Amino acid sequence: MPKTTKDHLEDIFDDLGEEGLKKFKNKLCDRKVEPRIRRAAIEKAKDSMDLAGLMVSTFTTTGMVPVTVEILEAIGFNEQATELKEKTGQGLPVASSPVAPSPVDVVDSGAGQSPKFDSVLSDDWHKHLCVTPCTQSFKNNIISQSGSEVYQVKDKSIRKRLALLINNIDFENKDMTRRGADRDEENMEWLLKELDYQVVKHRNLSAKDMEEAVKGFARRQEHANSDSTFVVIMSHGKRDAILGVQYTSDNPSDTFLVDKIYRYLNSENCPGLRDKPKVILIQACRGGETGRVWASDGEPDELMEIEGDDFVHKEKDFISLMSCTPDTKSYRHVQNGTFYVQNVVDVLMKYAHKDHIEELFRKVICRFENAEKMGSYRQMACKDRTSMPKLFYLFPGL
Repeated sequence: MPKTTKDHLEDIFDDLGEEGLKKFKNKLCDRKVEPRIRRAAIEKAKDSMDLAGLMVSTFTTTGMVPVTVEILEAIGFNEQATELKEKTGQGLPVASSPVAPSPVDVVDSGAGQSPKFDSVLSDDWHKHLCVTPCTQSFKNNIISQSGSEVYQVKDKSIRKRLALLINNIDFENKDMTRRGADRDEENMEWLLKELDYQVVKHRNLSAKDMEEAVKGFARRQEHANSDSTFVVIMSHGKRDAILGVQYTSDNPSDTFLVDKIYRYLNSENCPGLRDKPKVILIQACRGGETGRVWASDGEPDELMEIEGDDFVHKEKDFISLMSCTPDTKSYRHVQNGTFYVQNVVDVLMKYAHKDHIEELFRKVICRFENAEKMGSYRQMACKDRTSMPKLFYLFPGL
């Protein structure tokens, strides 16, 4: 009868010996991220069988392997860590030391564990698949039926689409390293290029550098010949802000306000994108503050009359899809990347040829209702700050 993952774990624990097992249990007690095991429960595990059972019940059969590997490497049992990965077929890249949370809630995955959700995309999916192309007849039909309600998409031969992609992976606080985020970058860059966007890419930026990158992107002359844009930012975060790579407990000010994305790309500061769709995708936690509803019942500061034919809305034509709702976490698999990016890529790849962007986002959000795919983890993507008066079809391939 073939050995189970739990059996392999017991063998590894037996191989550690009494002193090694004690080191493992002490390191497990020090682990700060959820799900955690109480010290009393760890101390009750008298032998390898008890400890393996405790690991299975806490982290599940899938999740316990990367947690065990991480701790084994941290206490110097690298040979046993390699053996466990080989025997279980779970060679997930893990850090050399347990990941501790920052003083504020910036964790965008259960670091040190493998969130139990199914990978939407295989390792080499983009070698065999492509974004489903739109047919000319479908585009003609949409324009003839709803022309005034649809954003104009310029001909492929004359347009110059740009997309901004910022991905923070390596932080000054090494415990905040976003393992698996390189896969998100690869997948998202592939999608944007398939949708005919030239990708302006940055990695590992401070808050100041992120602001300069967004500001510089807004100034690009190519926008005048574009019909739309995407801005994708992936990092740790908290409510209303994205963390720069210099963020630490001693430097908590290294945060880039999400509001600045809208400010720099609005009609006033980015006239090249005026009346054109601007799609914002943000993969980051939004936890750390109490949810609230903003309302204003006061009188305006100054009564105004609006006259003239050249008036334009300062903020218009935006749509955003956040990886999670306010005050909650966004989960990242240490090998496959985030559930959010996987689903955005998969949905747009399969349905962008026939659905407008709001319907595509609805389909992404529906993916998060499937509890089976995420196990005990809960996350809900959400639309935010939408100001699109028209429908935006990407018409891929045209």
